[in-house]
Amino acid sequence: MKNINIGLIGFGTIGAGVAKILLENDKIISRRLGAQLELKKIADLDVTTDRGVKVPDGILTTEVNEVIGNPEIDIVIELIGGYEPARTFVERALNSRQSVVTANKALLAKFGNELFAAAKANGIDLYYEASVAGGIPIIKTLREALAGNRINSVCGILNGTCNYILTKMGDEGADFAEVLKSAQELGYAEADPTFDVEGIDTAHKLALLTALAFATEIDFAAIHVEGITNIKPVDFAFAREFGYKIKLLAIAKNEAGRIEARVHPTMIPKEHMLAKIDDVFNAVFVNADALGPSLYYGQGAGMMATASAVVGDLVDIARNLNSDNLRRIPDLSFQENQIKPGNYRPMSEISSQYYIRFSAHDKTSVLSRIAGILGSHNISIASVIQQGGGDGDAVTVPIVMQTHKALEKNLRAALDEIDQLDIIAAPTAVIRMESEL
Repeated sequence: MKNINIGLIGFGTIGAGVAKILLENDKIISRRLGAQLELKKIADLDVTTDRGVKVPDGILTTEVNEVIGNPEIDIVIELIGGYEPARTFVERALNSRQSVVTANKALLAKFGNELFAAAKANGIDLYYEASVAGGIPIIKTLREALAGNRINSVCGILNGTCNYILTKMGDEGADFAEVLKSAQELGYAEADPTFDVEGIDTAHKLALLTALAFATEIDFAAIHVEGITNIKPVDFAFAREFGYKIKLLAIAKNEAGRIEARVHPTMIPKEHMLAKIDDVFNAVFVNADALGPSLYYGQGAGMMATASAVVGDLVDIARNLNSDNLRRIPDLSFQENQIKPGNYRPMSEISSQYYIRFSAHDKTSVLSRIAGILGSHNISIASVIQQGGGDGDAVTVPIVMQTHKALEKNLRAALDEIDQLDIIAAPTAVIRMESEL
């Protein structure tokens, strides 16, 4: 039986999971593959810490050059994360004609176009299933299973940390800071959670899904990004009254050749499949012309779930090597000559329904003044919840409105005007509402 040799760069949590699967499941993998995947080298700066996985003697090294450019290594796995030195290592491996598997969504969101070009130039594979939604096989689904479909939209919950925080805030009425601290104590959130809670991690992943779905170059800069730090417990209470739940959604739509790509807190009807995804789980909702709507749900992060996706990529590339058929599947689903720069719709031209929460002084004129300004900007109100009961200027009350569909630029212009009124006590809170995903 043919041996296909693997070199691993990065022996942290995910790297240890990959080694565990390769060593413990080697027989079942070889039965499926018709070849033997052999873990030849593991490179890491720290080769003394016990990762809970016993690897054969001679595999661990602190020298990355024992992996990259080593003629005995067929496939390189990059699991160190970040931009550098990951970018340099992946480029060197590709230019050494070693196929690469990575879980590095940040790297691909920023430098994916040039790395895929290098893979093509060298006639080898660059696979990245674990970079989006952990163990959920969404990239394979878009590249292969849905190859006969026109994708209309891809929407998802792509960050387990944010989903955990929003679930707990909604269920328990706790504030953001309290739940974030709990998430950090449980290991669901990093000590510095900025990339997660500000939506950046989700946007990295959406950049890849958008390119896969719509035959565009990867363009992280084109994605509108908002995080979850400004959401208050009261917003969840009002969402329930409207029959909605709040999720941090990644949304990509293609309408008449124009692409929307955005990440932001979103109210979705409680009956929608995505509304039922709670805690640290991820899900991707795909609307395709032939299949229709479908949901892909599971563990979006974690040692074994992510390692499972990495090993799945290893097996796919090994099958290509075994049949002398590298680059059988295009990197971004479409043939390279079909991939063009995306025609992105600016956020100001997005149409949506809106949840708007005003903090206003309790005066009789408040509602009519707000409604008048909204109407002057072509924003129609679908419903209103007003809580009164105060004594003039000293008391503020929330006024909550749900709008009909309106243009983002019209809403922003109206709120700029409303927030200058003497009856408004604090900046207005806005959450977009999506009923058509």
